[in-house]
Amino acid sequence: MDAVRVALLREVLSGTEWPAAARGFARTLRSSVVPQGGGLLLVGTEVYEPWHMAAHLVDESTWSGLPQLRPTLVRHRVEPDDPVHLAVGLGRIEAAGRGETLLVVAPGRADGGLLERVHDARRAGATVLSLDGGDPEVRGLAHEALTVTGDDDVDLDTVQHLVSAAAGENGTPSPRGRRTFRDRLSRLADQLTAPPPARW
Repeated sequence: MDAVRVALLREVLSGTEWPAAARGFARTLRSSVVPQGGGLLLVGTEVYEPWHMAAHLVDESTWSGLPQLRPTLVRHRVEPDDPVHLAVGLGRIEAAGRGETLLVVAPGRADGGLLERVHDARRAGATVLSLDGGDPEVRGLAHEALTVTGDDDVDLDTVQHLVSAAAGENGTPSPRGRRTFRDRLSRLADQLTAPPPARW
């Protein structure tokens, strides 16, 4: 999702908790990966793979100059002919430890095998974050969780857009303080979507 669409989305949701909640979660995500120099693992449930979140984080990593935000997508099923970047199975979570961050995206219930691996990774020192649909077991394993239920004004896909965009926005400044094209585009989008000034 480009900067203009994110700005429009934030404008639509400006009266809700979601823009601030997404920024807060993104700060936690960034602070857990940036000091460690990377090691971001992204995993979904057996029935939901967070492809879009992975793609958005790759884009934000590139645009913000924070390679640490580029995730490794961990998959429940890996086929022999899958390309290398899509051939990382659940065994990678078992190997996770101190200095690594595991982001679990779980719109529904997570199976016991995933939960056990996440628990082991946490015990080994990995930081566990979750974007979830209300599964108490997933939330219970997370150091930080952002929960979106069916009663909320937004869905989990929308919150993933907000979180990934916010994670990239808070990247390191450009050399010599120069603003990037993305910075300028984001500022323009904010100006275009801002309410008109009050006239007295």
